[in-house]
Amino acid sequence: MSQIDATDAERTTLPRSAEGSGPSPQTLPDTRPDTRGTTVWAEIDLTALEANVRTLRALAPTSAFMAVVKADAYGHGLLPVARAALRGGATWLGVAQFAEAFALRDAGITERLLTWLSVPGSDFAGAIARDIDLSASATWVLDEVAAAARSLGRIARVHLKVDTGLGRGGAYGQDWVDLVRHARPLEAEGAITVVGIWTHFAHADAPDHPTVLAQQERFFEAVSEAEREGCRPEVRHLANSAATLLHPSAHADLVRPGIAMYGLTPVPQVDDDFGLRPVMTVRARLALVKRLPAGQGISYGHAYVTDVDTVVGLVPAGYADGIPRNATNVGPLLVGGRRTAIAGRVCMDQLVVDLGPGSTAAAGDVVTLFGGAPGEPTAQDWADATDTISYEIVTRLGARVPRLHSGGAGEVDRQGAGA
Repeated sequence: MSQIDATDAERTTLPRSAEGSGPSPQTLPDTRPDTRGTTVWAEIDLTALEANVRTLRALAPTSAFMAVVKADAYGHGLLPVARAALRGGATWLGVAQFAEAFALRDAGITERLLTWLSVPGSDFAGAIARDIDLSASATWVLDEVAAAARSLGRIARVHLKVDTGLGRGGAYGQDWVDLVRHARPLEAEGAITVVGIWTHFAHADAPDHPTVLAQQERFFEAVSEAEREGCRPEVRHLANSAATLLHPSAHADLVRPGIAMYGLTPVPQVDDDFGLRPVMTVRARLALVKRLPAGQGISYGHAYVTDVDTVVGLVPAGYADGIPRNATNVGPLLVGGRRTAIAGRVCMDQLVVDLGPGSTAAAGDVVTLFGGAPGEPTAQDWADATDTISYEIVTRLGARVPRLHSGGAGEVDRQGAGA
């Protein structure tokens, strides 16, 4: 039986896989947007995203909530996701790059907003003029931010970042004290105000790792050092998704969930979905169905060879769309209610699936790459199959894959990846 077309009124209950790979999707009203003629697409359920924000907020009810929407909202679409997160109760937004922050402000979003990556010559003036909070890990950042603030006659809002053990961004050791002491006269001058102190965990996804507690202790020591120098931060923040879920002692004044907001667990080794709902479902349509004899190699290099006469389907999605090339022969798929896998190498624009000798699939039938309904492969399944993390699976989807947003405010919106 073929997967039902996305425009039908209801989604048919699909049969259990012949391989016993799990329950089939339930019969549910189909609210997905029209995808006829679309080769591959990502459905983004904003209702699920709002629900995830509420679930996470309930875990840290006394902390402010920064929805992390960097990297085009982890591939889900920056503006629709940001608005949905705010509807769900987020009080801040966080991004990595200036362009992302500018896009949010230029779209009319006025909530508190932090961006944290900069290089010498970054457009600090543009950020300050748009009321965007800035992160500083080094004294040169403070100097450039202060100069930009003076040129505008504004006070820049700055979050000082301390490296408590990740060994990546942030000021480490004596550099932290120097950073704080460099900030104080700039505050006294009125060029900047230190509104936040923050850090990032190295092992928050390992619940019992000793560095989790050690980094918390070092963070609060660093806050005390800054306060002794005269800093009075409004928010102290260190909790990412894993810490929000597992470490209440790290919630502090503000939590910064990222991957969990999109319904994907940062701790797959913990057998608990925490009530989160996957937000992204990626589907495609079969472009061709044909029979091949036993012994026929499939795709470049013939990495897969049929062992019986069989039916194969061509899926018009490949590594140019963000499908990992190392998903060759292992990337899980759902076709016609049957769990199967990619057959042969993933190509730039297409891949092949062995549908089995008795398949009645036809061109136009829907293939689910990953989602969250019962029986569907998940982003974590793809991560496990390709030796990566679910973050990469959703974030790497290319610009050719339209994001079809629905739910939340009741709208259905069809947008490209960068919208």
